[in-house]
Amino acid sequence: MGKILQEFKKFAMRGNVIDMAVGVIIGGAFGKIVSSLVADVIMPLVGLLVGGINFSQLKWVIRPAVTDGDKVVSPEASLNYGNFIQVTFDFLIIAASVFLMVKAINTLSRKKKEEAAKAVPPAPSAEEKLLAEIRDLLKEKKVG
Repeated sequence: MGKILQEFKKFAMRGNVIDMAVGVIIGGAFGKIVSSLVADVIMPLVGLLVGGINFSQLKWVIRPAVTDGDKVVSPEASLNYGNFIQVTFDFLIIAASVFLMVKAINTLSRKKKEEAAKAVPPAPSAEEKLLAEIRDLLKEKKVG
C-alpha cells in the first residue's frame, strides 16, 4: 500500500498534473463568469432586439400541468428549448474565448522560439570545422 501511495504522490506532484488542476479550477470559475455574462447581459439584449423575448422562459409544452385548486396533481411536461439556446450561447462564447487564448499563447510561444533561434548562432558543420583546421595548419606553415 505504501508503494502505491508513493507512486500516486509522484504522479500528483508532476508539473503537468498540477497545471491541469489549476486549469480546471480556473476553467470552472471562467464558466460561471461566462454563464452570467450570457444570462444577465447578452441574452436580455438579444431578447430586446427580437421583441422583448426572455429566452430562458421559451418552452414547448407537451402536456400542461393538471391542477386541483391550488394543488398540482401532475406537473407540466415541456421541452425547454430557450434554456438550450442560452447554454449554446454559453458554449460558443467559452469556445471562442479559449480559441483566442490558445491562439495568443501560441503566438507568444512562436515569438519566443524565433528569438531563441536568433540569439544562438548555429553550430558550425563538420565541413566548416575541417576547413577551419586546414586554414589554421596553413597559417602555421607560413609563419614557421
